[in-house]
Amino acid sequence: MRGKRGLSALPLCLWTCAFVFLPLLYVLFISFLEKGEYFGVSRVFTLDNYARLFSPLYAGILLNSLKIALESTLLSLLIGYPFAWFMANKPPKTRSLIMVLIVIPFWTSALMRTYGWMILLRNRGLINAALMALGVIEKPIRMLNTSGAVLLGTAYSMLPFMILPIYSSMEKLDPALREAARDLGAGPLRSFLSVVLPETLPGVMSGLAMTFVPSTGMFFISDLLGGGTNMLLGNLINNQLTVSRDWPFGAALSILMVGMTFCVMSLCRRVGGTDGTEVF
Repeated sequence: MRGKRGLSALPLCLWTCAFVFLPLLYVLFISFLEKGEYFGVSRVFTLDNYARLFSPLYAGILLNSLKIALESTLLSLLIGYPFAWFMANKPPKTRSLIMVLIVIPFWTSALMRTYGWMILLRNRGLINAALMALGVIEKPIRMLNTSGAVLLGTAYSMLPFMILPIYSSMEKLDPALREAARDLGAGPLRSFLSVVLPETLPGVMSGLAMTFVPSTGMFFISDLLGGGTNMLLGNLINNQLTVSRDWPFGAALSILMVGMTFCVMSLCRRVGGTDGTEVF
């Protein structure tokens, strides 16, 4: 029986090795080499690529990336948790309809959705036009090409990844537990803190893991909504690989992002009893 299970898992293991572990090993190998004189890499072992990560310039970009990722993750949590609670307390047919509305944005390209935000946020966009028509403002407010626009676009893109795992945990929550807490004299806040939050914590941690790390690498949102003024880790990796052609340093930055991913997943496992991937 165990032999049959091993054979059935063999294709998955081969796929994982071929398209996950081997590419990561290749990137790790390149990160310890020097940049080629004109193109590619030079097979000279060095640790300078990792030493450059601690320079004030790149450390500042990393801190800014973490700041944007943390803010967008918290914003997604503040919006996503109440929304998941609202969704979990609706009849099954209404839940299905809301689920479709959440999934619909995935049917279009994230790049196209970002262009949509550009149309809304520009000086002559719909938001400024509506505010001026209502008499709230007298002249357009600069919303595009700001850090706030980057934060809004990132949180919007990551919001479904926060809602779905939290909703999955809330859907499995036994209503009898809340009723028992009320019967024992617990108020709404006490019932939430002692029953609802602990039971939905795995979903919360999964949502945090699924939103925090990708938020540092969504360079196209920073380029389009931030006007290139907010350099994130994803922008830096993209520039090193496509503009500067410094593949070793770009590989070192990529390994740094992979390390951040494992750290966040490990934290989720310790705090919420999940590795950030057990969503459904």
